Amino acid sequence: MPDIEVAGREVRITSPDKVLFPKSGHTKLDLIHFYQAVGDAALRGVHGRPMVLKRYVKGIEEEAFFQKRAPAKRPDWIEVAELKYRSGLSAEEVVCTDLAQLLWVVNLGCVDLNPHPVRLDDLSKPDELRIDLDPVPGVEWSDVLRTAQVAREVLADYGLVAWPKTSGSRGFHVYARIERRWPFAKVRKAAETVAREVERRAPDLATSRWWKEERHGVFVDFNQNAYDRTVASAYSVRAVADARVSTPLSWDEVPGCRPEAFTIETVPGRLAERGDPWADIDQHAGSLDGLLELAEELGPAPKPPKGEGRRQQTMPLIEIARAQHQDEAMAGFERWKARHSEVAAKLEPADVLVDAMRGRSSVWYRVRVNLQHVPEGERPAQEALEVDYDPWHGAHQPE
Repeated sequence: MPDIEVAGREVRITSPDKVLFPKSGHTKLDLIHFYQAVGDAALRGVHGRPMVLKRYVKGIEEEAFFQKRAPAKRPDWIEVAELKYRSGLSAEEVVCTDLAQLLWVVNLGCVDLNPHPVRLDDLSKPDELRIDLDPVPGVEWSDVLRTAQVAREVLADYGLVAWPKTSGSRGFHVYARIERRWPFAKVRKAAETVAREVERRAPDLATSRWWKEERHGVFVDFNQNAYDRTVASAYSVRAVADARVSTPLSWDEVPGCRPEAFTIETVPGRLAERGDPWADIDQHAGSLDGLLELAEELGPAPKPPKGEGRRQQTMPLIEIARAQHQDEAMAGFERWKARHSEVAAKLEPADVLVDAMRGRSSVWYRVRVNLQHVPEGERPAQEALEVDYDPWHGAHQPE
């Protein structure tokens, strides 16, 4: 097992030849070398922030498991911060302040880095507002980029500097540094206000609707600012086949950018040649006062779910599958389509709702179908699920 000397410490790398990305062939050691190459820039996104460990111990083609608590067996130089949760539980989460700590986290099988928007010295006041642009299936990438520009304009109009980055997946991220004056609830409210204002300015392009079946275009996801949410940070490698990287951009690069251009192979050279577009982000913390004033002007938004009771459905939804793995869920959907081929032919891409749901320590998958484009008399009834996985079997139900 090789040791890597970094930041005055030795970091042991276990199973360096383990292939994490089967299609591209990238190994754990390749991942380690990537984070070494982008070290200072990657640290900027996580420095002093508690993080959830999202571990792909068998590679990216197996589901990750989420670990909030720092491993009990850890070097004495690994820092932790105790986060308390609404359930009454707490967890000591890993905090990285140097590259040795970051590489130790990566060695655990963490492909991407998932920090909270707070820092070690004040865990109650975020210093980041995060907007996650999530396109509905069938939406063009160009629409995602246009939505990012509208989000930039909204933030600028209300006193905040917007910082763009690819998500490394289907969407796009826009961040803003904020003064550490507001609790999570206020930051989330400000982010929701950004989403509502983006929708108001570009109603054919974007939506702030919480319920997935009611969305169109690009969903401006404000809930990433809730207390227990994390987002893949700048320069995080993502668990996709070609090892894409969530890459900070300058705004003049955004039009025409392609997420597949930014990978574990290309980003280190780009960073060395051009520098980090987010190098000065910490110097631009702004106020939420303007957005919170706008929130009062707009009035209450429709309430998102709180986990209690059932709402009245506004769309004709049926559920197809609940599965531990996405391929199982989609295989169930294919069986359903084979039985209902005439109905399936009438579905639009956005009518197929595939949800990645958080379980106790891993993600499970739900597939639903919105029959809004199927004439009422031709809509099939709810049937027994093709796959019926219970993520809470043998455990207490989540709060």
